Amino acid sequence: MIFLAFTILSPLLAGLTILVLRRASEALGLAGAALGLVGALGLLATAGSGDVQAVLTGLPDMPLRLIATPLTAVLALLVATVAGFVLTYATGYMAKDPEKPRFFGTLLLFVTAMQGLVLAGDWIMLLAAWEMIGFASYLLIGFWYRRDGVASAATRAFLYTRSADLGLYLGAFLLIGVAGTSEISATLATTGTPALIAGLLLLVAAMGKSAQVPLQDWLQRAMAGPTPVSALLHSATLVAAGAILLIRVAPMLPGGALLAIGIVGGVTAVVAGLIALAERDLKRLLAASTSSQYGLMLVAVGAGAPVAALLHLIAHAAIKSSLFLGAGVFQHDRDSTTMDAVAGAGRARPGIFAGFAIAALALAGIPPLAGFFSKDAIIAAALTSPSAAWLLPLTLAGTVLTGAYMGRALRVLWHGDPGAKPGAIPLMATGMAGLVALAVVLGATFGPLEQMLNAEMPEFGLAVPALGLAAALSGLALGWLVPVTGLLRGLLPWAERGFVVAGGMDALMVRPALAIAAGCERLERRLYDGVLALGRASLSLGQSARRADRDAIDAAIFGLVDRTVMLGARARRLQSGFIHRELAITTIGIAVIIVALFAAPYLV
Repeated sequence: MIFLAFTILSPLLAGLTILVLRRASEALGLAGAALGLVGALGLLATAGSGDVQAVLTGLPDMPLRLIATPLTAVLALLVATVAGFVLTYATGYMAKDPEKPRFFGTLLLFVTAMQGLVLAGDWIMLLAAWEMIGFASYLLIGFWYRRDGVASAATRAFLYTRSADLGLYLGAFLLIGVAGTSEISATLATTGTPALIAGLLLLVAAMGKSAQVPLQDWLQRAMAGPTPVSALLHSATLVAAGAILLIRVAPMLPGGALLAIGIVGGVTAVVAGLIALAERDLKRLLAASTSSQYGLMLVAVGAGAPVAALLHLIAHAAIKSSLFLGAGVFQHDRDSTTMDAVAGAGRARPGIFAGFAIAALALAGIPPLAGFFSKDAIIAAALTSPSAAWLLPLTLAGTVLTGAYMGRALRVLWHGDPGAKPGAIPLMATGMAGLVALAVVLGATFGPLEQMLNAEMPEFGLAVPALGLAAALSGLALGWLVPVTGLLRGLLPWAERGFVVAGGMDALMVRPALAIAAGCERLERRLYDGVLALGRASLSLGQSARRADRDAIDAAIFGLVDRTVMLGARARRLQSGFIHRELAITTIGIAVIIVALFAAPYLV
């Protein structure tokens, strides 16, 4: 229980403290990440002897649960480890940014949300964490919102992922309704048609978060955010959420859902690989690569081997974060990540280039690096799958393309003018070095990890490693030796446009959503103007009533009062107090009365 609290509350409290105090952001950020890592290590140590669970107050008959099984503990440790190295890198990368407290605070809240998602034991908690990572990613992608294109990139990411999130809501509510409980482990016993429908709905949600075809475009545009955000977002947090969701629900998925997942993943691995190969920007290349690699993970899930997807998720987290951090160094030196700008940047920083090259080779699947073992597991899963005729060719094509676009990136970074010798960047280099080391050694941990998870990997001989290595080496050779125009030929214009057909998802989703939003804004403006006009009319009516009250009623009343006072004043003069005047007035009065009495008969 204490380790669960450390894992989630440490980054949360550190992030909130930074946002409130707005000082010592680097120290507080690293402290929060370190304590979160301690908690995750403790969870992994205790989860091996039994699940660790915390039950919190939630909805009636639906308590919120946090649970650390061997699977979720491994995922929590992955998130905490990558976050720690990325934060170390960020202390150097964001050193001169005046808004770094906002950056570190939001980044730690992002990590907290991801830990909540991987440790969620019920669908309500998972949905809440899912929403939090979506909101935090929107803030981080749009961190430099004053720059051109940044706000639109954040909005696009929000719209793409939020639209697909409807699948998660419908799938989760369907499972809760069928099982009568929100506990995830209990709902995974669902079978038959409900399981098929729920599986397809969850696939839609995973396609949005993990940027699968045709929802992959937002991820490349998300490169508008700071490099540490890209490194974390692409490796162990936002984009990983979709694959993690499918890995966790894999025991429930029937054959139809598995086939759909495998086909979506295989098509994405190839299409996104072609897009990456055609890219003219290093960070956008890595972003398209992320979609392709998560496509391979979905192939493994669709092939019925979620543990192979998990292994590649772990390897990819270390590899891709290393690549992004390396790209951030080159961007730091050249103020751009376009291929023309970073040409030769690797020769100016041989140490950073060496780390980038190791990570690139690991992603391609070169032994003994981590990617070699995870790629072999996916190829073996595809080969032994009932749908091998579909999945194996797509997996091999994705592997060849991985080598090709990484070979092209290495060639661009090495060939060109190195320029002036850049300054030292110790913190950035330290963060990247730790992740590169993980990309090298993680493969050795996969055997014990499979035993801890009680997972059975498909049996394969030397044919699968030979096949995978041949695909990786051929891809690297093609990328290094052959220009992209020669590789893609007629496909190049299509790949550069992201294989958009009839406007793509922009025409289907983004533009209609923005048009609806603009219409709502116009309606709101009209309602606002109408309310203001009504207020002005009411104010004018009130002012008219006030004038009428002042100039007519008040004037008449005060006039009557003034005349009464005047009459009283004149009547008061008659009351002088002199006896002779009083007698004279009395005599005059009596005379008037007598005259009136005598004159009355003649007047009738």
